[in-house]
Amino acid sequence: MAARTNRLANESSPYLLQHAHNPVEWYPWGPEALDLARREDRPILLSIGYAACHWCHVMERESFEDETIARRMNELFVNVKVDREERPDLDHIYQLVVQLLGRSGGWPLTAFLTPDQRPFFAGTYFPPQDRYGMPGLPKVLDAVSDAYRNRRGEVEQTAQEIAHAIARAQQAPALAAAAPSVGQGESSDLLRRASRQLLARFDNRHGGFGTRPKFPNTMSLDVLLRRGALEGDRVAAESVELALDRMREGGIWDHLRGGFHRYSTDERWLVPHFEKMLYDNALLLRLYVDGFRAFGKPIYAETAREIVGYLFAEMRDAEGGFYASQDADSDGSEGKFFVWTLEHLRAAVGDDPLAYDVARLVFGVTEEGNFEQTGATVLSQHRTVEQAAAVLAPDAGQGAAAHLERCREALARAKARMLAAREARPRPARDDKVLASWNGLLIGALADAGRALDEPAWVDAAARAFALLERKLVRGGRVGRYLKDGAPGGAKAERGGAAADDVRPGFLDDQAYLGNAALDLYEATSDPRYIEVARAIADAMLAHHWDEAVSGFFFTPDDGDALIARTQDVFDQAVPSSASMAALLCLRLAEVADERYVSPAERQPVALAPTAVENPMGFGQTVCVLDRLLRGSVTVVVVGDAAEAGDLTREAFKAYLPNRLIAVVDPARPESAAAARVAAEGKPARPGTAVAYVCRGRTCSAPVTTPAELRALLR
Repeated sequence: MAARTNRLANESSPYLLQHAHNPVEWYPWGPEALDLARREDRPILLSIGYAACHWCHVMERESFEDETIARRMNELFVNVKVDREERPDLDHIYQLVVQLLGRSGGWPLTAFLTPDQRPFFAGTYFPPQDRYGMPGLPKVLDAVSDAYRNRRGEVEQTAQEIAHAIARAQQAPALAAAAPSVGQGESSDLLRRASRQLLARFDNRHGGFGTRPKFPNTMSLDVLLRRGALEGDRVAAESVELALDRMREGGIWDHLRGGFHRYSTDERWLVPHFEKMLYDNALLLRLYVDGFRAFGKPIYAETAREIVGYLFAEMRDAEGGFYASQDADSDGSEGKFFVWTLEHLRAAVGDDPLAYDVARLVFGVTEEGNFEQTGATVLSQHRTVEQAAAVLAPDAGQGAAAHLERCREALARAKARMLAAREARPRPARDDKVLASWNGLLIGALADAGRALDEPAWVDAAARAFALLERKLVRGGRVGRYLKDGAPGGAKAERGGAAADDVRPGFLDDQAYLGNAALDLYEATSDPRYIEVARAIADAMLAHHWDEAVSGFFFTPDDGDALIARTQDVFDQAVPSSASMAALLCLRLAEVADERYVSPAERQPVALAPTAVENPMGFGQTVCVLDRLLRGSVTVVVVGDAAEAGDLTREAFKAYLPNRLIAVVDPARPESAAAARVAAEGKPARPGTAVAYVCRGRTCSAPVTTPAELRALLR
């Protein structure tokens, strides 16, 4: 008998396809569902989630696969499923509704809308019966439907009040007519004030911010790193080190394959929520490389290498793009793929008692375990190998060094065998969308990290991923949202045999993240073509997302779907706000190529500055952009052909310079000077050798010719 399907079977999103065989009559967001709701005067049940979301899977198993609950949903509502990664514009609006109603946002998001898209009730996960202090979904369905049918006036009033609140929330601070100019004298106070706010929320015992659950909060750590490394704030610097060390030691880090899970459910970074997201690993790759630059700790470079190893092994498609996420669940249980018992460990390492004992002690595997009530253990660095060696041979004496070396070799054997054994387990599902925005974050991080750690293959991988997106998703500077199975994503029925060039434009994060990635590739490769691509993306971004009336960027393009609100994405979430990244793209282009980009670079961040400094947890990336505006970038211009310039550019990439521009001008290639017109101006060549200039604003050093001289200038 053929499997039952609903309208989601025509979609390309892996998340929507997960629900294509539910008895719920799901619709994708679009005219068909909205027209039906209007025609039959039925409220809309909007469910938003994503493929790697554990509680989304739970709600599906408990409710959306239940025939009785599904029948009630179908009778009372027009049911619409949305992948938040495919349609972040909808997620922005309706997550805000949950928060306006005094609840915590998250996924799965469950919102009830009038046929004209106005929400009147919302929550997140609802159980199938009353429990956890929450009403069961059937009770919610009946109550919402009864209110819509019998108390329409109250529903309309609530919907109108929420719609007005959404509109007010989108009114980002307008730029004052007499906005203060930015100058270098203000930069120290900016980071000092922002860091003071962040340190007040810092966990001085375990690292990171707050208690539980604990997220990496990469942008906030970036603010503290700037303050500590650039301005000598010892507390800020030590706080970043503590966070980097504890995250690497904890269970949020995958100690066998590498890569970070999404967040920790406890304050110690021990027990993670096991899904792995591309964006987390992209942001943390850049942060650990910057930590290595600032502090010189080899473990940070090793962490970066293992992040990339994980991404290359498990998250890269055949054409070079990178997948969106890896699930928390496998074989019907959260974390089952990743946790260990002593029996698992013994079976994996085989007849190798030293490997068993060292792994047991280093990773903290015990009989009772640490993961819920399962008796299984989430691996962490419970001890160092030196500590394990001391436990196993406390009286080693003169043979201690040889014993330690045997323990190190035993741990390496254990890890290899444990990884091989884990690979034989049922694997977590993977969301194989290649999102332009998240790939942009990774491409930029890979290009920078590849130069910093002398890994040219990483730069090549970044260039290959960028070429894929440019070829398949970029049209006239406008960036599409994602690729699925090598084609632009979206509903199959909507694409219906459309030409490959028919790419629906994405959102501000797609434009801003990929434009910045192009500039990262320019710095890493010295290929001036990337500047021109970045300019085309920025020009399209300004044409379709910039609004003079609000002096800022809208998340949705001016020709996008008509929704109840057009949002401005000014707050950092798990990723940097797209508005701050759009400003950064314009600022970097103004520094390297064309000063006309200065105005859109400045206006929204400056307007947000008072709010950002007082609330850097939500505006970390904006604080970083403001720091670049106030402090000015450090521009390293190397004049000479690629072979001559190599040693100097390598030196520039080693330094911790968060507000950095590296431009290589080859006198034999006029296009290199033309593309980097602003940076190259007034930087003459020296026959027979490459020279480097270090500039702050319009003040430049005398040219230097050796890496040692350049190193001294960059200090």
